[in-house]
Amino acid sequence: MRTLFLLLLLAVPWAPASVAQPIRLHPENPHYFLFRARPTVLVTSAEHYGAVVNPDFDYRVYLDALAADGLNYTRLFTGSYVEPPGAFGIEKNTLAPPGARVLLPWARSTTPGYAGGGNRFDLDGWDEAYFHRLVDFVSAADRRGIVVEVTLFSSIYGDAQWRINPLNRANNVNGTDSLPRQRVSTLQNGNLLAHQERMVRKIVRELNRFDNVIYEIQNEPWADNGTLAGPINAYLAKWEEEWMNRVEYPSAASLAWQRAIAGFVRSEEATLPNRHLIAQNFTNFRFPLAEVDSAVSILNFHYAYPEAATLNYGWDRVVAVDETGFAGAADSTYRRQAWSFMLAGGGLFNSLDYSFTVERPDGTDSNRAPGGGSKTLRAQLGVLKRFLESFDLVRMRPRRDVVVLAPGAFREALADPGRAYAVYLDRPLTGPLVLDAPAGTYEAKWVDVITGLTLKRERVVHSGSRMSLAAPEYRQDIALRLVAAP
Repeated sequence: MRTLFLLLLLAVPWAPASVAQPIRLHPENPHYFLFRARPTVLVTSAEHYGAVVNPDFDYRVYLDALAADGLNYTRLFTGSYVEPPGAFGIEKNTLAPPGARVLLPWARSTTPGYAGGGNRFDLDGWDEAYFHRLVDFVSAADRRGIVVEVTLFSSIYGDAQWRINPLNRANNVNGTDSLPRQRVSTLQNGNLLAHQERMVRKIVRELNRFDNVIYEIQNEPWADNGTLAGPINAYLAKWEEEWMNRVEYPSAASLAWQRAIAGFVRSEEATLPNRHLIAQNFTNFRFPLAEVDSAVSILNFHYAYPEAATLNYGWDRVVAVDETGFAGAADSTYRRQAWSFMLAGGGLFNSLDYSFTVERPDGTDSNRAPGGGSKTLRAQLGVLKRFLESFDLVRMRPRRDVVVLAPGAFREALADPGRAYAVYLDRPLTGPLVLDAPAGTYEAKWVDVITGLTLKRERVVHSGSRMSLAAPEYRQDIALRLVAAP
């Protein structure tokens, strides 16, 4: 009887997904992921990184909302950085819980005086409630097929953020070295480095069993230079006036510290069963990277143009936009960003979704914030994800050149020439779309990127060279799926 029971147990098809190999770059096309035996892109519009540190946020309802639209990624801050109320002009900020309730990796001491409220932290002790919540969050995401990017550290943008940081000497009982915030994420940070290392190793041990985890070294490391300090209106004005045409990039001191943090992840995992991908956040907008650490598999950009993907495609890694969302509330803005970036060769896209709040964790709230987010946008991003997954992703490469003519519209395209073409047009055409494709019979399907509905379907017998296609009527943007007929 016991033998029969064991045989039945081994035959059970619902073995936990977490026993699988962690998400990794696809060995045949490393610009995409391999996750649970399938080529994968990560697409989402996610909350503002406070799902674990904010104990009042119902993350199960939140994750259900992502899964309902087929979205498969969320980004999480560990608690080494939290925000004061009102930071960056966000009224209902999940990353700014009441200071007396904020849940961080470190235990509270019996000594009052944390600037955010409540007792100071003891950096030599762990808060088991925090780690229970962290593991439960990742486990809940695991069950829903959602990948969690765990961002270990963040830039400390200004004095208001440093004032409530647990590593600030005033907020702990461990006598951490007193130093300017600009040195916290460098190797010249005194005894802070030992506390940072302990936290990284603890988190890596706790999450090692999960297959749906990615580690990001630091959020927006270029901002350690101090360029983002100040009120949100000054921040946006500076961005609009100056930053669009120049790039902020991490300093040499920052890069050295980031290599050390990646080294802590790698050396800790060398003692554990699983190895996870490491992501590095480089800069905003577009920038051709001159060097990439061998430990890094994901190249993260913020507020990126499609050129961030094309300029860095040769690194044979996933190029990602793991944050956008400072360009107003219109869904169309972020939908266009997502389609343009992913069809330029990107493998991950995340738009900040400020409709996720403590009061409405299902993502239906209104929120005064610099960006948007809504149920409508999430549904539209689901259309993008399903569109990409309808192709054999492993064979697809960015090929803007296959679009010979797209009058009136900006275009991006992926292609497996002669077999499959994915074309995105960001506005209505003023004439036919002309493609360069070999002779053959093709099936063309024009997809409404807002609803996912097919607007037009036709069979095209093509004699070679220039293929002219007439788009259906549409008002905003549209996608074309063109595949060789069986």
